[in-house]
Amino acid sequence: MRRRLGSSGLTVTPLALGTMLWGNAVDRHEAGDHLRAFVDAGGNLVDTAYGYGGGDAETILGGLLGSSIPRDDVVVCTKAGISRAGGQRRVDVSRRGLMGQLETSLRRLGTDHVDLWLVHTWSDDVPLSETLSALEWAATSGRARYVGVSNYSGWQSARAFSLLESARVPLVANEVEYSLVCRTPEHEVAPAASSLGFGLLPWSPLGRGVLTGKYRNGIPSGSRAASGDFPGFAERFLDEHTRRVSDAVAMAARGLGVKSAEVALAWVRDRPGVAAPVVGARTSAQLRSALTSLELTLPEEIVAALDDVSA
Repeated sequence: MRRRLGSSGLTVTPLALGTMLWGNAVDRHEAGDHLRAFVDAGGNLVDTAYGYGGGDAETILGGLLGSSIPRDDVVVCTKAGISRAGGQRRVDVSRRGLMGQLETSLRRLGTDHVDLWLVHTWSDDVPLSETLSALEWAATSGRARYVGVSNYSGWQSARAFSLLESARVPLVANEVEYSLVCRTPEHEVAPAASSLGFGLLPWSPLGRGVLTGKYRNGIPSGSRAASGDFPGFAERFLDEHTRRVSDAVAMAARGLGVKSAEVALAWVRDRPGVAAPVVGARTSAQLRSALTSLELTLPEEIVAALDDVSA
C-alpha cells in the first residue's frame, strides 16, 4: 500500500523508518538488519538527517544502499540545518550552511540525489527567502527530487509554500512531532497541509516512547528516558495526562489483542493529512511491532475514545 505525499506524485509507504538512533543506540549491523526487514515488509521511506549520530546515520545508510538494498527501492529523505559541535546543538539554515550540508549528505549517502530534502527547523536568524533559495537550488539542480520543511508551524508552512510556489518548486512535506500526546499540529499545521496539499510526516508518533506503555511503572533501563544520549527526551510526557492516555491506549490494545505501540501508530497514521509516521526503532522487536501496525485498522469507537481522552 502506498500513499501520495500530499498532492505530489511521490508515493510512500504509510510508515517511515527513522534513523535518529543509528550510530548511537543502533550499530551498523543492527541498522542493516532493520533496513532489510523494513524493505522486505514493503517499506520504502527512510528518514535521516545531516546531524543524526554526528553524521554516522547517513554514512551507515549510504553503506547499505546499493550493497544490501538497491538504491531505487528506497525513498531517501534527509534534513539539513541542525548539527552538533562540541556537544552543543547548532542551527544554521543560511543558504551557505544548507547547501554545504546537502553536499556532505550526498557524499555520505553515496548518491547523486536524495528523493526528499527538508529544512530541519525554523530560525528567526535567517530570512525565510534565503533559506528557501537553498531548497529551490536543490530541486532545480536535481540534487533533491522533492523538498519540504520540518518543525514549521502553520503560518510558517503556508508562507514557505507560497514563496516556493512563486518559484515553481512545490513544498510537499512538513515533518512535525505528532502523536496522541502531542496533537499541536491539528490546530494549524494539519489544516494547512490539507488546504495547500503538502503531506505530514509525524516524528515521535509514539509520544517519545511513552505510548508503548513502558513508562507506566517508572523509567526502565535501556530506554531513551534513561539514556545519556537523549537527556530529557521523554521527560515532558511523563505526567498525569500522558498516563491517562497511555492507560487508554493499553486498554484498547488489550481489547484488540495487539500491542500498545500498534494502536498508537494506527491512530496517527490515519489522521487527516498524514502520509507516514516516522518510527525510530531501537530493537528488531520494536520494528516488528511497528510493521505489524500496518495491518491494523482501528474501529471508529476506539478512535473516538482515544480522541476524547487525549484532547
